Amino acid sequence: MTEPRWLDDLETRAWLGFVFTRDLVAAAVGRDSLRVANLTHVEYTVLSRLADAPDHRRSFADLAAVLEWSQSRLSHQITRMEKRGLVARQSIPDDARRTAAVLTTKGAEVLATAAPAHVDSVRRHMIDVLDRDQLTALADIYDTLLTHHRAPDRRVDTWIDRSGSLTPARSAPPGG
Repeated sequence: MTEPRWLDDLETRAWLGFVFTRDLVAAAVGRDSLRVANLTHVEYTVLSRLADAPDHRRSFADLAAVLEWSQSRLSHQITRMEKRGLVARQSIPDDARRTAAVLTTKGAEVLATAAPAHVDSVRRHMIDVLDRDQLTALADIYDTLLTHHRAPDRRVDTWIDRSGSLTPARSAPPGG
């Protein structure tokens, strides 16, 4: 058996910095979302991914893949959100065995209410803490990691049009 390549001090600092920062920032943004719109961070993420999709619907398989979740986890989450009227399940016409999650009018309204506070929270807890050079470096680092993990559709540059603005589906929630 070969000896593991233990992390040196810089590598440990980089790894734990990523883990701790991700957890702290996500928790802070999640608390703000819960306070403002009674949405958990997970619910906000699901609603956002549905809002980004054509017709505000995604097959369970596609949504699970986008979220990096198991079908079981997604099904349980959708069930909870259905009870609140935020999403609905619909059969996919071409394949009755498959189901889609659909953003409801109420879900779109809740997302539209939550979005301004969400972006303010993201700015307060992350974006405005960093200068432009740090943001550029961070975006480049994430692009490298996303490409390495074969998730090029999640690269930051795929979310931005040629003018430097977020693509329309990502710039505002439905109806907003």
